Order: sequence, then C-alpha cells, then structure tokens
Amino acid sequence: MDLDQLTAVQAAAEIRAGRITSRALTAAALARAKELAHLNAFITLDEVGAMAAAEAFDAAGGAQAGKPLGGVPIVIKDNIEVAGLPSTAGTPALKAYVPRADAPVAAKLREAGAIIIGKTNMHELAFGISGYNGAFKTGSEFGVRNAYDARKIAGGSSSGTGAAIGARIVTAGLGTDTGGSVRVPCAVNGCASLRPTVGRYPQAGIAPISHTRDTAGPMAATIADVALLDQVVAGGGAIVPLKLAEVRIGVVQSMLANLDADTDAAFRAALDTLKANGVTVIDVVMDGLAEINGQIGFPVALYEAYDDMVAYLAHTGTSLTIEALAQEIASPDVKGTYDGLVIPRKLPAPDGSVVDAKPIYDAAITTARPALQALYRDTFASHRLDALAFPTVPVVAIDSDPESSSLANFGLFIQNTDPGSNAGIPGIQLPIALGASSGLPIGLELDGPAGSDRKLLAIGMAMETLFGRLPPPRR
Repeated sequence: MDLDQLTAVQAAAEIRAGRITSRALTAAALARAKELAHLNAFITLDEVGAMAAAEAFDAAGGAQAGKPLGGVPIVIKDNIEVAGLPSTAGTPALKAYVPRADAPVAAKLREAGAIIIGKTNMHELAFGISGYNGAFKTGSEFGVRNAYDARKIAGGSSSGTGAAIGARIVTAGLGTDTGGSVRVPCAVNGCASLRPTVGRYPQAGIAPISHTRDTAGPMAATIADVALLDQVVAGGGAIVPLKLAEVRIGVVQSMLANLDADTDAAFRAALDTLKANGVTVIDVVMDGLAEINGQIGFPVALYEAYDDMVAYLAHTGTSLTIEALAQEIASPDVKGTYDGLVIPRKLPAPDGSVVDAKPIYDAAITTARPALQALYRDTFASHRLDALAFPTVPVVAIDSDPESSSLANFGLFIQNTDPGSNAGIPGIQLPIALGASSGLPIGLELDGPAGSDRKLLAIGMAMETLFGRLPPPRR
C-alpha cells in the first residue's frame, strides 16, 4: 500500500477487491497525519471515530460492497459541519460548537462509505488565500504549510484539505470556494479540484461568506477522483474522458499577467502539449473583464458576509452574535476586514475612506454581475468554446508568514479564479508541472459555461493522462 501513488478511485477498488482493508488504510492515513503535524493541516484529527468507522465498514463485509467510496479515508474543511466533531470555521469563537448532524455535502460522502478522519485547518472564516491562521496549529509555527515545502503557504482558504491531499495523507476531501478557495490550495499543493456551478451542491450546514458566491467543492489526488466525489454529491452516472480532438479552449491574454517564470513556462508548455494532442486553442478577448469583475467581488462578499453569518450563527444554536465572533478573531487580516468593513457594512473607497456598502452591492447584483455572466456566455458561444484555460494562480507558493496574508497577495492569487467565481460558472484545477527553478506545483484551470461541470471533468480526465500526476513531496 503506497500512499504516495494511491488515488481515491484505486483505494475504493482495492478495498472492494479485498486486497486492503479500510482499517489498514485509515490507520496509515492517521499515522501520516501525525507524522506531518508540522503542516498544521488539521484542527481536529478524529482517530477514535475514524478507526471505529473503518472497522465497522470492514465488519459489514458485502453489505457495504456497492458504496463508491467504501472505506476510503477523507478529510473535511472545518467550516463544513460533521456530526460529533467541532466545526470551528477556523475561528476561536466557534471552538466549542459541535453540530449534531452532517452538512448535506458531508452526509453524501459518508453515505457513500467514506471514512472522515478529521476536520482541516483553513484561513480564518475563509477570508484569505494564505492559510496563515493565528488560532490553530499542531506544529511549532502558525500557518497551514505547503505539502512540497513547509516554508511556503498552502493556499486558501481550503488550506488544510489541499495540504493533506498534496502530502498524500488522504486521496480526497471537501473544501469550499468563494473566490478561489478549492482551486488555489490545489494549485499550490499539486492536487485537483472542482468549483461547481453555484447551486449544484447544497450549502446548508456550511459557515458562509456569500450566498451568491459560495459553494462546496471536491478536492482530490486526480480529476478522476474529483469526478467520483462529484458523482456522489451531485448524482449522475460515471464520467468518461472526452476525446481531446473534440475540445476547443480559449486563452484570454489578460489572464497571463503577473506570471512568474516557472508558471509562465509551465503554462506555455502545457498549451503546446494540448495542441500536439489535438486540442484546438485560440486566443480570445474579453473586453472589460477586470473592470466588471472589480465591481462585484468585494462588494458582494463583504456585504453578504454580515447577513449570511448572522443567519448561520442562529442555525448553530450557540447564542453567539456576529460582534462576539468578530471580537475573538485571531488573524489580523481577517479581524481588520470584519471590524472595518463587514460589521459596519462599509466598503473601501478609492481615496482610502469607507463608504456605505448597500448601494454598491445593489449595483453589483442588479447590473455588474449580469453583465459579467453575459460576457462569459457571449465569449463561450461566439468562439464555440468548451472552456477558457489559464494558470490557476500566477505564481508558485510564497513564504508562509503574516505578510503572506496581505491584500496585495490576496489580489494576486485570485487574479484568475475570481471572475468565474463571481459569474457562478464551474472551474476545474489540474496539476501540470513542478516549477523548473522552484520545484513547486503549478496548476492549470479550465472554466466552462454554467452547468458544464460534468463536461469539464471529462475534459480534465483526458488532459491529466497527458500531464500525469506530480511526483510526491520529498520526505
């Protein structure tokens, strides 16, 4: 049993065939999680519960045989509720909150036979891309650490799930995505993910930022694994790879800004590989993309965060107010956002002051977001595109420290993931290379039309046969 090479699809098949037991695989995953505690990937590691579930699965024998994730250990981001385990959303005020029921997305995976080994660390309240959380750590320093280099960030906000999969602790898990939060961690940790079309997955039982933008999303070792998780959560039959000669993708030059040398070289090499294998690649222009997107991102997320969090806190039954939640926030970047913008319902103005958020939010929802969605629809339709392709993040993982959570870094890391998020369309992330000079993972994203999730996964499955899986991290 080689955890470094194992995938979720393979693990399920091996367990079904009786070649390994859930107990053995779960024990190995837990052992590696403890061995790699310095990554700060977990807030709660449920050794007792996971081993009991694995042993129960093995004992049930044939009764569990048809379950697609039968006996496979997975992880769940700590803003997604799992019955009997703390659901902290990465923030101190929720440390004692233990939900009685699984969030629907977690319930689907458990019903499919998955063994939940723990809840993963995250950027506090999901408000960031670095995973530098000042509230939780299992290592000597704060911050969820990169699977390939513990000096670097694991991305965010689904930091721990990305690190746990990249480090080969587990083969799959769940995260959430508002502006890039399943794709950024998978890009920098060398794993695969899907941000589904908004509304494809149920959002109940998940600590929110924005009902307009939020979605849970599967994260896994390969796109084939992601497709398996998507099938479990959203239904539908098995997905088969699409013929690459039938695929037509567009490249928007503005999404190639600010690339470091490793990312630029890897992305261009990936495009050459795709072309050589029959994919049609064309340059497209999306006039006004950045301008329109800028009118949506912060106004929607920061305005909706107040009401959506108030509603979630009421759901928890903790009697916790949003003001009390904010008072205990441990990460300076998140606390500044909550205290200065979310709680007072304000937005930053160009002159450095703040202004009332409501009129700007209303314009974003009624005018800018429909315009962005129309821009994407027109681009896909006029060029007959299956997807747009771009580097998931412009640069490889940066140093993990308090400065990694700066607003400038936030903007850089979501440069390419944010527009599709605001339009509500699906996107997949797949690993394509280790940087020539950095040795760090680099990812490629494909964004498709709304509702094209399964087709994107079919394309991604075909493409990953060309790129292969990244080598495991050195230990």
